[in-house]
Formats: sequence, structure tokens, C-alpha cells
Amino acid sequence: MQGQVPKILETMSDPDRINRSRTDPQVEMFYKHYSSTPVTTKFLCVVLKVLLDDNFIITSYFTNTVKKGEVVWEKK
Repeated sequence: MQGQVPKILETMSDPDRINRSRTDPQVEMFYKHYSSTPVTTKFLCVVLKVLLDDNFIITSYFTNTVKKGEVVWEKK
């Protein structure tokens, strides 16, 4: 993910979709589709742990698909 900080920030501030993890209700996955990435057209997924007093990024990665889970928010 070297050099992808601008895309990570954009995904967190303007996601296409946010899903809640099926295994951990405190984890949300922010998705945004990019037509140009280091690995062709992909979604960027930023995985965020949401706590009462703190939020932090667990990981981020490019993927072909959006994982299943409760849709928290979706861009119309």
C-alpha cells in the first residue's frame, strides 16, 4: 500500500459503501472503487476498528469484491 495514503484518506472521507464485519460488530469496512490502481481497477477496502473512545485502521487492501456484512451506509 506504499504511496496509497491519499486514496486511503479519500476512501475514509468519501466511501462508496460501509459494511459492518460479520464476525466483529466493532469493525467497519470502508469501500471505494478506483478505476486506476497499482493492480488495475479495484475496490480499496479500509478496515476500521470503532471503539467508544478511539477509532483506528486495522488494515487496507485492494480487492475485486465487497465482503458480505450489514450495510451501514451506501452512496446513492
